[in-house]
Amino acid sequence: MRRKGVRGSATRSAARESSSPNTTRGGLVFSAAMRLRRRYDSFWRNNFYIEKSHEARRKILITDTTTKAAIVIHATGGIGHAVALRLANDGFAITAGYAGNAARGEEVVAAIKSTGGAAIAVKADVTNASDVEQLFKTTLNAFGRVDVVVHTAGIMPMSNIADGDLEIFDKVIATNLRGTFIVLSQAAKHVSEGGRILAFSSSVLAKSFPGYGSYCASKGGVEALVHVLANELRGRNITVNAVAPGPTGTELFVKGKSQEFIDQLAKMAPLERLGTPEDICNAVSFLAGPEGGWVNAQVFRVNGGFA
Repeated sequence: MRRKGVRGSATRSAARESSSPNTTRGGLVFSAAMRLRRRYDSFWRNNFYIEKSHEARRKILITDTTTKAAIVIHATGGIGHAVALRLANDGFAITAGYAGNAARGEEVVAAIKSTGGAAIAVKADVTNASDVEQLFKTTLNAFGRVDVVVHTAGIMPMSNIADGDLEIFDKVIATNLRGTFIVLSQAAKHVSEGGRILAFSSSVLAKSFPGYGSYCASKGGVEALVHVLANELRGRNITVNAVAPGPTGTELFVKGKSQEFIDQLAKMAPLERLGTPEDICNAVSFLAGPEGGWVNAQVFRVNGGFA
């Protein structure tokens, strides 16, 4: 009788277990989840600098040729500085191009390194073809690749067309248009497959304000170069776009303008304010990243509705 009772008890126990499949299945799911969690923790610990110092991370970035590299030209300007910091935060090793102020170039590098990024500063006048060529060579030597080029350099002296000031016109064309041609030429040669090339135009082009003749002429040429280069790079999976900011609170924008005119421009956008460098670098980050891969040969206006 006791033996029959034991068998009956075991049968009832098995029946209870079989009637509660969630118990057995839940245990299996829990075990599988724990195994996946251990693998996940190990992967991130070994590959993404968990509990590593900023300096250790920087050294890994410099020596790891799989880390993508970005050249930001005129990284010492208001927008260029913000772009360099943002792309560094996005995981790019940065070459900070500057025209003349070495101290400001090193400030950009120091800011990036302080957060664990990798960066170098390289002097390059965009009107000098050999300077730009050396900029790309230095980047390749330092990081082994060029994945993104962001060309933000430009000047904006004001002059009415009727004044016939050829000195201003020639200077603007040399910096804004010829300089962009030189940069795009080097980018076309050196940017890796799947990379991004970004030039800077301006939303002012759509407004045709008096005094902006030289500037608008140069930026119209920049947009044309972008469209043509995008077609020339067919088959290499490289996107070429222009970012066209509206009025943005930078040194370049406010120089030579009265406060009254600045306030007037700020009110023109439906959002009724000037843009910020951060507004612009958000767009650059999108275009330079994986989500921007289907945007090509476009002029990307970032202006709060200004134009």
